[in-house]
Amino acid sequence: MNQQTRNWYAVHTRPRWEKKVASQLAQMKIEHYIPLNKVQRQWSDRKKIILEPLFTGYVFIRLEEGQQLSVRQISGVLNFIYWLKKPAVIRNEEIETIKRFLADYQCVKLEKTVVSVHDQVRVLSGPLMERQGNVLEIKHKTVKVSLPSLGYLLVAEIQKSNIEIVSLFSDNQRIITGSNL
Repeated sequence: MNQQTRNWYAVHTRPRWEKKVASQLAQMKIEHYIPLNKVQRQWSDRKKIILEPLFTGYVFIRLEEGQQLSVRQISGVLNFIYWLKKPAVIRNEEIETIKRFLADYQCVKLEKTVVSVHDQVRVLSGPLMERQGNVLEIKHKTVKVSLPSLGYLLVAEIQKSNIEIVSLFSDNQRIITGSNL
């Protein structure tokens, strides 16, 4: 299978079937990814860190367009996520960003959002280093990072000194460092 023609897609699963679907995908030798979030849960007698799907009800798969029918037939798969009447293609960079983000942070929260255009931000250090994106909101130390094709925000604590705002004025590009925030 040529990796150049394979794209990432998201499939919607039955509630709490993400790991069962992933098991079936593994048997079919289809590349898949379930972002697992480390979350602390408390019971009456103990606290425990557990892994639960970050995107509940979704599994990311990487395959050729011709394999979509076989994925739809997997028990627990409801359908592909669509954008403009076609299965939505998710950029490889966004999958990699999710992987790095979850490797470096625990208890990540998701917030549904509509992507809008604002100032451009560049992260200077940390797991999102050198990434640019739209500024959606900055409060105290919390910076919201947008993954546009997924339509979600990943929320993490990032020091303001690790961010710079890239503002555009006519034909010139002016950079204001994090110390000016």
